[in-house]
Amino acid sequence: MSKFDLLDPQNSTLIFIDHQPQMSFGVANIDRQQLKNNTVALAKAGKIFNVPTIYTSVETESFSGYIWPELLAVHPEVQPIERTSMNSWEDAAFVAAVKATGRKKLIISALWTEVCLTFPALMALKEGFEVYVVT
Repeated sequence: MSKFDLLDPQNSTLIFIDHQPQMSFGVANIDRQQLKNNTVALAKAGKIFNVPTIYTSVETESFSGYIWPELLAVHPEVQPIERTSMNSWEDAAFVAAVKATGRKKLIISALWTEVCLTFPALMALKEGFEVYVVT
């Protein structure tokens, strides 16, 4: 596989980071319902093409709430990875799930670019993954 290969269902993984109610309150650059609709549509597109999907959440019970039910409903067979760290790449279970897919092209959808997206993206790049950001 080359970094010049286009994204396809055989070489990519779709990752959703922290799509939770409390985390949504900090998002002000898009209507929250539109954000949710767009995110669910992305998950559905991934499902149509059989792209492996990973959900991860932070501090579900104590602060952030559960991942949006509409998003989880797209992949009811996928168990979200619960974390305590804001940087998902610091969580061994998350990194193991990413590596278990055997895919090097990571399509990451995260609510907060400054933390939820940037930190794991930089660490994944350092480990030789390619990162594609959903904006």
